Amino acid sequence: MKRLVSWTPAPGTPPLPHDAIGDREDESAGLAVMRIRYSDGSPGVLTVSCHLNGTSDAVFEGITTTKGYIDYWNKESPPAPPGNADRTNFHVLKEDEH
Repeated sequence: MKRLVSWTPAPGTPPLPHDAIGDREDESAGLAVMRIRYSDGSPGVLTVSCHLNGTSDAVFEGITTTKGYIDYWNKESPPAPPGNADRTNFHVLKEDEH
C-alpha cells in the first residue's frame, strides 16, 4: 500500500463465529480506499468493503481494484453459513494500540 486515501466506518454487528484475528469490540464494517503499486511498478487503487449484520445493503462485501484504466471487480455475496469465503473484516484500533 502506498497511501490510505480514505476510511469510512459503517454501522453493523459482527456475525458469529468471531474471526479470531483481533478483539471483537474492534471489528467494524466500512469502506477503505488505498493507493497501491503492483509488483511491476504499475499504480492502482484497492477498495475494500466490509458488510456486517445490520449494515446498509448499499455497502458491498469484498474488494475491487484498478490497474491503469482497467477495473477488476467480482462483487458476489458470501455463501450462507456454514460457508466461509468472500468475506472481509476490519479491526479498527485506537492510535495507542498499535
